[in-house]
Parts: sequence; structure tokens; C-alpha cells
Amino acid sequence: MQETRLLHENNLMTISDGRRALLHVLPNIAHTSIDNKVPVYVMLPLDTEDGPSKYNWEGYAELVQMVQKHGMKIQVVMSFHQCGGNVGDSCSIPLPPWVLEEVSKNPDLVYTDKSGRRNPEYISLGCDSLPVLGGTTPIQVYTDYMRSFHDRFIDYLGDVIVEIQVGMGPCGALRYPAYPESNGTWRFPGIGEFQCYDKYMRASLEASAEALGKRDWGRSGPHDSRQYNQFPKDTGFFKRDGTWNTEYGQFFLEWYPGKLLRHGDRILSAAKGVFQGSGAKLSGKIAGIHWHYGSRSHAAELTAGYCNTRHRDGYVPTARMFSKNMVVLNFTCMEMKDGEQPEHANCSPEGLVRQVKMATKSAGIDLAGENALERYDTGAFAQVLATCSSDSGNALSAFTYLLMNKRLFEGDNWRNMVEFVRSMAEGGRNRSLSECDSTGSDLFARFIKEKKVEKTKETVLVYRC
Repeated sequence: MQETRLLHENNLMTISDGRRALLHVLPNIAHTSIDNKVPVYVMLPLDTEDGPSKYNWEGYAELVQMVQKHGMKIQVVMSFHQCGGNVGDSCSIPLPPWVLEEVSKNPDLVYTDKSGRRNPEYISLGCDSLPVLGGTTPIQVYTDYMRSFHDRFIDYLGDVIVEIQVGMGPCGALRYPAYPESNGTWRFPGIGEFQCYDKYMRASLEASAEALGKRDWGRSGPHDSRQYNQFPKDTGFFKRDGTWNTEYGQFFLEWYPGKLLRHGDRILSAAKGVFQGSGAKLSGKIAGIHWHYGSRSHAAELTAGYCNTRHRDGYVPTARMFSKNMVVLNFTCMEMKDGEQPEHANCSPEGLVRQVKMATKSAGIDLAGENALERYDTGAFAQVLATCSSDSGNALSAFTYLLMNKRLFEGDNWRNMVEFVRSMAEGGRNRSLSECDSTGSDLFARFIKEKKVEKTKETVLVYRC
């Protein structure tokens, strides 16, 4: 019998390895006084070795049955990206071999920076609707994958599998790979680089410029945006009154984020078509790019594809697109405080979170959150509790606390985390968190709130496989 593989924090594990781990973990979580949900990262690379439309779901089926047996729920994350090379990644799982074979024949299938550096994390959105994957479009591959999952697990959707988070880019987020950490390409708090130099993106840019009668604008991306690790003030494009604030800059910053927004709309529309009526809710992730948020240009957000500047709100259009597709917006950096950040990076995670909360409120959609970094201190816990309130914009409908491993069950870590989650269940009113720093524990904690109901309805601890 062919060995079935699942994602593990260190790389891959066989189903027998996973069974042993889960048989130990699930009862501990299930026996708390809290309802529980397990997120399962369904990686495209693990199931499509031979080509599109050839999927092996049996390992996941056994996992679903194990979770169901313990009376728990599952959040499935549809992952269409490479795992590895970014913050928090402890594994390395590339795109499927048949995709990489196509990329080797046509390197323009992946994102490219102005130096010609290719990024294999995700297929370029420039070829979304082109039959570049063995005669199939990338959007069709994603759609077929989701439909196959739906058909295999239709009896569990809405009952055991209660949420589908849809991947839309690197790390599963709707963004460009503007700040790749692999091989030291980017370091915090660099501004990153625009990823618009594969032939498909360049053709789109050229066509958009010609449509405006500005052919020269379509020859390339901004020439004065410099390199990954620059600061805004060191560039002609991102400085205080730089090119970003000119007629050309406004053109480019309509086109580049607009392409990303339409990419997200295509994928979420496909997911809606597949899962609507199944009983499972849909969600999608937006990255929390908080560095240089205090600058006029918001340079790091611009290179990632969010046109958020001193003069323009870049998150309202995204929230409206999510609303159109009836999708929960999941956002990061909920645990961060402005005062903890290095002064030279001009960060404001708190300001960014407030802005996104207001954007989702205006769009009428639910907002979910997660922490961006591994944090175990009471200060981070308290910030999460404060962030979950509705004093400014949307209150959170869910929070996912990353990441979990066996250290959760050591010493006081489990007791401390249960106190934190119960405080979440009480809407943050109970803030008597332990002063002990549970350093080293990795887990998810999640609470779910019914729409139009003040009291939190469900609180859950969540295990990531």
C-alpha cells in the first residue's frame, strides 16, 4: 500500500507517525472544558506528485475520523504555496514536482524581481488564466483541488470540518513575495521589492500603460525603488514626497495592487462556488506588514501589494472583496505592541490592526486574527485580549495562537494557556494570567463569536498538524 504523508512541523511525517502523535495530543485537548478545533494544513505538494487532478486524501480521511472520534472540529487550510523560507517556517516543502517541471521549462511562471531573481514560493498571478500547467490554468488547478476535497469530505463539511481557509499567495496570504528571507535576500525591516518582472506581469503592465497613452510607463517597474534592505528615505520612489506620490506612481500603485486584488477575487470566487451550501465557512489571510507603517509611503506594504499610504486606505478594497465572496478576513500581528518595536523601523502594529478592524467593520465582514511571531509572555497575551475588543472597529470573531508542540504539556504551560483561553471565552474580562512566562510552548488558541451576539459562544484550543 502506498505510504500516505502529512505535513509535520519539521518536514513530513507518515500517517503512522502522525497517528502516534495525535493519539497522545487529542485526548489532552479534548478533555479540557473548552470546545476544540484542529487546523489541518492541506498542502498541494503532498497530494499531487503525478499531476493535477490526482489526489490521495486517505491520510487526511483518517485524521478527520480521529478528530471526530474525540468530538472535535477541523479548520482546513488549502495551501497552494511552498512551505519554507519565511518567518516561523521549520519545514521545507516545495511546489509539486510536475509544477516545478513546468517552471524549469518556463521560469516566468514564478514571481521575479527587477534583478531577475526567481521566487519559487507561488505561481505568478500574471498567468492565472493562462493554460500554462500542462494545458490547465492555475486557477483551474486550485478549483479542481478544492472540488476534489469537497467531494471526498462532503459528509464531514459543516459538521466536523467547519472552516476552509483558502490560500492565495506566499505563506497562504494574499500578497506578493516581496520580503523573502531565504538565503538572506531580505532582512527586517527592509522595504522589500516589487515582484512584477516575469513576462506575464510585464505584458500586463505594458498593456495598462498603453491603454492610458503612457507607453513609457509600461516598460518596467519603478526604476528608483532600490533594493530589498533599503529604507524609504534612501529611495527616490518611497521617500517622503517621492515618485509614489506622482502621476506615474499613482498609475503603478493602481495596477500592482489591483492585480493582486483580482487574483484574490478569482480564487475566493472559485472557493465560494465549491463550498457554498456545505455548512463550512470560508476565510482568507492578509499579512500584517507593520514596519515603515509610520512613513508616508508605507513602503513595505506597497511592495507586498497593499496600496496603503498616508493618502489612501489600502485595506478597504480588500475587505470589500472579501465581503463580496462572504469570506472571513484573517489578519496577523495581534500580539504586538508599538513600544516593543525598534524605533528605526517606524513600526506600528497597533495602528495597522486598528485600521484593518475599521476596514472590515465598514465592509460588514468578520475579522479573525493570529499572532505573527512565537510569543509566550503575559504581555503578548494581554495585548491579544485588548485587541479582541470592539472599542475601535470590528471585534475579532476568532483568534488563532501559533504554534503548538509537546512543550505545551510541560510544567505550567498547559495551565497558563487554559487560563488565557478561558479569559478569551469571557470576552477578555478575566485578565488574571499567570506571571510565569511559558517560554517554548507552541499552540493555537481560538474563540468563535456568534454574529450580533455580545457574549462569546465558543472557545477552542486548536492543534496544528
